[in-house]
Amino acid sequence: MEQFINKYLPLGLVAVALIFQYNLFATPMSLEVKHREILGDISNIYATKESYQDLKEDCNDLKQQLGAIQLKIDKIYEVIIEGGNK
Repeated sequence: MEQFINKYLPLGLVAVALIFQYNLFATPMSLEVKHREILGDISNIYATKESYQDLKEDCNDLKQQLGAIQLKIDKIYEVIIEGGNK
């Protein structure tokens, strides 16, 4: 048994050293950093449900305002056309 340990202990130590050197296992700190990176990327690419709802409401308000402006423009045209005929 002692010969086995003496024979393979250096290989085991080298393997453990390589594992720590190349970070083959994830640590909680590295997982947290990666998690924050992913959340940052997602927030830059995708919209949240709340921001989408706000944008949708703003768009509906703009449509209503444009409709009101169009009605006012139509009334102005009617006045100009009627004024030109009289």
